[in-house]
This record gives sequence, structure tokens and C-alpha cells, in this order.
Amino acid sequence: MALPRLENAVARRLFMDRHALLEHPSGGSKGGDLLQLISRLGFVQLDSINTVARAHDMILYSRRPSYRAKHLTDLYHGGGALFEHWTHDAAMIPLAFYPQWHLRFQRDEALLRKRWRNWRRDGFEQQFDTVLTHIRDHGPVSSSDLGKGEKKSSGGWWDWHPSKTALEYLWRTGALTVVGRSGFQKRYDLTERVIDEALHAPAASLDPAPTVDWLCSQALDRLGFATSGELAAFWDTASAAEARQWCQQAKARDEIEEIEVEAADGSLRKCFARPGTVDQAAELAPAPGRMRVLSPFDPMLRDRKRAERLFGFYYRIEVFTPAPKRIYGYYVFPLIEGQRMVGRIDMKADRPADCLRVSALWPERGVTFTPARIKRLEAELERTARFAGLGTVDFAADWLREPV
Repeated sequence: MALPRLENAVARRLFMDRHALLEHPSGGSKGGDLLQLISRLGFVQLDSINTVARAHDMILYSRRPSYRAKHLTDLYHGGGALFEHWTHDAAMIPLAFYPQWHLRFQRDEALLRKRWRNWRRDGFEQQFDTVLTHIRDHGPVSSSDLGKGEKKSSGGWWDWHPSKTALEYLWRTGALTVVGRSGFQKRYDLTERVIDEALHAPAASLDPAPTVDWLCSQALDRLGFATSGELAAFWDTASAAEARQWCQQAKARDEIEEIEVEAADGSLRKCFARPGTVDQAAELAPAPGRMRVLSPFDPMLRDRKRAERLFGFYYRIEVFTPAPKRIYGYYVFPLIEGQRMVGRIDMKADRPADCLRVSALWPERGVTFTPARIKRLEAELERTARFAGLGTVDFAADWLREPV
């Protein structure tokens, strides 16, 4: 019997819908409205790079143009509605999800002890009691408040003194909670003082099964369709084997079904979806034609291989690539128009000049930047400049390049 099939155009619409990009960018951008959006996405990845605006701010702005960075800070610091921890990377996560992170705390405890010992983070385990006592007696701290006189380990941005490593370990394993950032530097406090006991107190014996069920089910609802590997990778807590077992059991309970999803190149890939997803997706309206700048860490593009299969869009960030070897640039922003990726743009904020400077734009193959499309681009860049607090947009003389 033939499997239900999602044609590529429909699969794109469904995926964009689940990532709040199918509707026209509008709506409330603070308080409960912002929390609802983050809950819909599942989490918002944090990143410190600030060529135009930070990744988390760009992610939220691209969906709610009235959003400003202060709105997330207010929700995080003042509202107590979010907590910061890891999925595949550091992220802002709805506080309502906190009980599901006890499994992550438990698994990180074993993983990080082994990993950081191998990376020669010598002495950090001996600092646990000292760090916890200091915070209990003196209140929240940042890494710069501790470790004075301690010998640092060698190795670039991993150049951590033992107390810094202890702070990170105690946060990753749940004893500490990040209560804010100053200049993007985390401040830590005791979890028992920050998180309501009903949320932070785990059961004496943690059964992973209910958490794995929640993780896989919630991931599928946010992806629309997925392989078991994609479900495991979404929150990056359940193992691949656990996700495969969940899919088998959920399928046996008729909670999910197998479907075929057409890729941009016409190939077919078996995935899991909720029953009726294919019919429901067919009813979705096309994406609005507005052009949008996306963060390189946008949740729709986070899984680079999935984005390439679905949109035919190959993207790799080149921050850590030596300049002579870069194909595009240090931090290049993807451009989406409707439900099509149309290019990538190298730009940055020149704050002394109050200007958003565009160095280059590379169209995707088969995409022509006609006068009408350039006008849509200019309108989006003017909006982006206002969001970044800049007054003008300046294009380099040779900004429009040939596809690579």
C-alpha cells in the first residue's frame, strides 16, 4: 500500500508553518505573546555574535517585527517565564518545560565529568563546594567573580579556570540556574532560590521513559514530519535508539504514521507524522511574498541537512573558517522570499556611521534579482536597519554578485 506523500511545496509550507514563518510577520512581541511564540518554536538559540543583532533577537524579530531585545530581557529577568539551558546549544526555553530537563541534568552529569577530565579541566570538581557556598553566602555570581589566582587551562575560548568550569558544570547539571547576563556574561544563582520547588525537585528515581515520550512527541509537533534521528536531534537529550523505539511504539499505538516527503531534488524520504498531516498540510495557504532576513541560527535552518533537502539551500556558517578560505563571508544572513530561499547577504552594522553596510549578496542559482525583487530587498533591509537601531542602509558598489 502506497504511503501518504507530501509534495515538496506542501512540505515546505508545513515546515514553515510549524516555525511561525508561513503567516504574515505581525503580532504581539512582548510578555505573554512573546512567550507563546517561543513555546511554539520550542526554544530560541542564543549566540553572542552581533554583526547586526544577536541571533536570538533576529529569530524573534523575523516573526514579530515589533520585537525589540528588551522584550526578551523583560520576559527572562522580570517575568520568570524562561530559563536558560542547552538543547543542541545554549537556548532560552519556556519555564513550563523545566521538569523535562531533569533527564538532561542527569545525563550531562556523567557526560561532562568524563569529557572535561579528558580535556584536562583539572581541579574543577574540587571547587563544587566552594562555589556553592560562595553563592549561598554572597548571592549570584559571574565567572569573573571567582577563580582569582587560579591557574587557567590552555586552549583559546576554553581557557577556563577551575571555578569557571565548576560554575558551568553545576549549571549544566541543574544545581545552578542562570539568572541573567551582563555583556553576555552569565550570572548564576542557586536553583533552589530561583526555580519553584514543584518544578526543580526531581523524583528520587528518574524514569527516562516519560521524558523521552515528551521530547519525541513535542519535537514531532514542531517539525511536522521527521525521521527518528531528527526527533532525537531536536532537543538533543533523547538518544537515537530511544527515538527509534519511541517511533515504533507510537506507530503501534496509531499516534503516528509513516509518510513520504519529497525533497527539493524530487527524491523521496520516509518520515513519521501525525495521522492526517498530509491532508491538513494541503489546506495551508502559501507563504506571504515578503522577503525576510533570517538568522544563520534560525530554527528553520538549524538542521542544515534538512534545510538542504527541503529547500535545496546549502548553508554553512564560516565564522570559524579562515578568511582566505571563505566562500561567502564571516557571518552571512540567509534570505527567504515566500517559501523559497533566494540568496544570502553579507552585511554588518556600522554604529559610528549609523549605517547598515551591505558588502555582498549572492543569489541562489536560478534566482534573478530583478528591479522588483531588489525593491523588496531594500524594504526589508530598511526594516532590519530600524530594528538594529540604525538610520540608513549603504550598498557597496559591487554588492550584487554572481551565484557561487
